[in-house]
Amino acid sequence: MVARAASAGADAIVLDLEDAVLPAGKEAARAAARGALGALPAAAPVFVRINGVRTGLTRDDLFAVVRPGLAGVVLPKAEAPQDLRDLDVLLREAERANGVRPGDVAVVPIIESPRGLLRADEIARASDRVRALSIGAEDYCAELEVERNVEGTAIAYLRYQVVQVAAANGLVAIDTPYPDVRDREGLVAETGFARAIGFKGKYVLHPDQVAPVNDVFTPSDAEVARAREIVAAYDATAHAGAISIDGRMVDAPVAERARRLLARADAIARRPAAR
Repeated sequence: MVARAASAGADAIVLDLEDAVLPAGKEAARAAARGALGALPAAAPVFVRINGVRTGLTRDDLFAVVRPGLAGVVLPKAEAPQDLRDLDVLLREAERANGVRPGDVAVVPIIESPRGLLRADEIARASDRVRALSIGAEDYCAELEVERNVEGTAIAYLRYQVVQVAAANGLVAIDTPYPDVRDREGLVAETGFARAIGFKGKYVLHPDQVAPVNDVFTPSDAEVARAREIVAAYDATAHAGAISIDGRMVDAPVAERARRLLARADAIARRPAAR
């Protein structure tokens, strides 16, 4: 599975030590993850989803996987800024012990409980290691005692709030995985909604989900052409307030959005493993 992940075309690989591993298998999983870090090609940054800071397993996880080649850790069940501060202490200890420059390992907290959601902004600002903010639907729905449906009703508030918090703090917002790996149509629809409200990426569970998600998040040729037209026309007027292109108003925010889309498209084009 790890070898196949490396060739799937994802922007990042996340090895899992948490919910995908039974308690009896934690030590073996740590060893496998550490070995994978040295064996995976450098096509995509590698992260490890560790066990949460309240489990008593975090330190052992970090000492196993913090090593050169680890881009960051994904922190599940982040519920308070102290979780990030505690993790930072453990990370620095593991970095020093394993020859990694202190501060190099990034952190991606997962907001997956009502408690975490209510403190999401504090969590986002608790450590300068935080690079992205993500959501977890299944644990969140479990705490609400509701079913997760294809319409996303139960997690709508979670999605909207975390997107706002991520944007306010200059972080990448990452959507929750789509659970039915055989339902391509549902995956595409949910990913399109996630992009439409501000998410910049989405976790996937299976290699077959990578291409559909990449396709949705990659600006289309038409979007890129329109963005270039907007930027060129706006710059040609020396940023003179608002202009009209094909009857539609273009002002500074519209031009800035077009610039960001072009920057994202250019970054994707430079990543041979991104598609």
